[in-house]
Amino acid sequence: MNRRGGHLAIVTGKDIGRVLLWMTGALLSFTTMAVSVRELASALNVFEMLSIRSAFGLSVLLCLALLRPSLRHLLRTRRLPLHGLRNVIHFGAQVGWAQGVVLLPLATVFALEFTTPIWVAVLAVLILGEQMTASRAGTVLLGFLGVLVILRPGMGNFDPAALLVLGAALGFAATSVATKALTGTDATYTILLYMNLFQLPLNLMFSDPLFPLKLGSEQALPVLGMAVSGLASHYCLTNAFRSGDALIVIPLDFLRIPLIAVVGWLFYGEGLEVFVFLGAGLIVAGILWNLLAEARTTRAARPVAAAND
Repeated sequence: MNRRGGHLAIVTGKDIGRVLLWMTGALLSFTTMAVSVRELASALNVFEMLSIRSAFGLSVLLCLALLRPSLRHLLRTRRLPLHGLRNVIHFGAQVGWAQGVVLLPLATVFALEFTTPIWVAVLAVLILGEQMTASRAGTVLLGFLGVLVILRPGMGNFDPAALLVLGAALGFAATSVATKALTGTDATYTILLYMNLFQLPLNLMFSDPLFPLKLGSEQALPVLGMAVSGLASHYCLTNAFRSGDALIVIPLDFLRIPLIAVVGWLFYGEGLEVFVFLGAGLIVAGILWNLLAEARTTRAARPVAAAND
């Protein structure tokens, strides 16, 4: 059971079915994005790859506005500076993540990317003034230990490219904090529109103007994967959260790590590194600890709020 809108609701099999459906789409989209980056790396740089993603996303969103007049008022925003700051940071994070996919084993990239919620917990305290609870501190500590297990600095296994992914995770966390601020005034459509509107020229700035001519028929599927997976991953993950609680959605999202590890093993001959899974386990344990603690706090606060109404 869970509570929605102040009423007791039962999580039905239909609800869980919807979550599983949307999360399957999200997992496939994230995996497709990583594989598309790998396959396009021989022909394009990361800015050119991400230009494809931004151009497709912007085209789809503008076409939707043309076809659905009800969306046109969402083209405007009063928070342009925050959109600009958010997307400059997100641009840098996307570039770091994509470069990490090119240089590192896929499972390592996805495991390190899951440090994003840890950075969010830290930034929420520093920027939003939220309280540093015991569970949030535990998340940070376990996440730090998980990163050490994955990277094992000083043991000859450290790859400096991992710092790009950790930097990307920090950037994604800052983006999440900015998104949380924007959702108070702007719709999801508006946030996605300005994400692509800002990032397309930034990516084109560092791209060869004739980069589409570098592509051949053998890159058709990766280009399609790059174009579609960007919007599809956001759309599926958002709908998964609409269909079920975070306690259901987030553990399913962690399936990204074993899924991408199998893909890396099958298609790229990457080893199934035990330390990556051990480190990822520590990171996941910390995030789930905090998630459960936050859920208990929320449940305990609701009867008090109801009694005061």
